[in-house]
Amino acid sequence: MSTEKPVSFSHHAAAQSTFKPPLIANENAYLGDLFSSEKNDPDKPVSCGIYRLEKGTPLVYTYTYHEMKIILEGEFEISDGTGQSVHAKPGDVFYFPKGAVITFKTNTYGLAFYTGQRKEGAA
Repeated sequence: MSTEKPVSFSHHAAAQSTFKPPLIANENAYLGDLFSSEKNDPDKPVSCGIYRLEKGTPLVYTYTYHEMKIILEGEFEISDGTGQSVHAKPGDVFYFPKGAVITFKTNTYGLAFYTGQRKEGAA
């Protein structure tokens, strides 16, 4: 018989439509963590949340951690320092390695879910 205490999962109902991430840059870039493993695994934390970009100033971001992102709604123009550029649409999945300099732009809006190898709030 196991003596370990059960560990519960976390749930945020309808996060894609109900979670409103805070403004983080310029007049149009919003990002907020939904969950983090930091309390359970402080040495190797993983955080996830919602990123939204509205039409306006492009966001140029240098990643100090590894991140995966899936586009949920809208569209993004995503480019990096190598000249690679993608018109991202819902269902597209990206890996941004630590050290990558990424530019996010949109002519409308874009909504994405991300998971990053970082502490909560460290984006």
